[in-house]
Amino acid sequence: MKPVKRVLVHELAAKELQSYIENAGLKEGDKLPPLEELCEMMQVGRSSMREALRYLEALEMIEIVNGKGIYVRDVETYRLFAKVKVEDFKTMLLHVSEVRRAVEGQCVELAAFRATPEDIAEMDYCLGEMKRLKAINADKSQIDMRFHQAIYKASGNPVLESVIGSMWEMMEHFWQYPFGKADIFEDTYEYHFTLGEAIKSKDPAKARAEFNIIMDLVEQGIQNATAQIK
Repeated sequence: MKPVKRVLVHELAAKELQSYIENAGLKEGDKLPPLEELCEMMQVGRSSMREALRYLEALEMIEIVNGKGIYVRDVETYRLFAKVKVEDFKTMLLHVSEVRRAVEGQCVELAAFRATPEDIAEMDYCLGEMKRLKAINADKSQIDMRFHQAIYKASGNPVLESVIGSMWEMMEHFWQYPFGKADIFEDTYEYHFTLGEAIKSKDPAKARAEFNIIMDLVEQGIQNATAQIK
């Protein structure tokens, strides 16, 4: 039996709101119902609906005017813009993934040689938390990111850490639900544990191999997510 995939309420609300706009034939300048009415229509809380609205505003499908209401932007332009934006974001993530393979892959190998007991303890803590959070179907993104940061530190190479730091703004997207999908990289979960074991066993070749599997799945997740976006 496969585990039930975690879907955030605001993701569902954003999709429903987009469908509502398109199915109702709303055009640029048309006003949407107020927040309270949208919450009632879709049976979601105010915080989830606000997050859904912020997401659609970031995609330039709607405009929120303080004190006046929520307005539709040009839907046809949005469709074209969104497609271009998704493709650009996909390309950026895949390019950063290539850099991660090179730079983070080197960190992984060095960590297998140089990780201190303190580094191993930090990785073990992160993996334990990931397991606990998965069991209760909670967000693992931040502890996942912390696990990778522990590997960078364990490499014992401040120059590599500096290189990663210089591109962190781009790398951070991997832990921020790209394309609004919470489970986009869920298939990588088990390989974090095999990667941790390889580092703990001081096996750099195995560590690099496990890391490459993670990156293969990351790139496949990006391809799958964008293929589902119309």
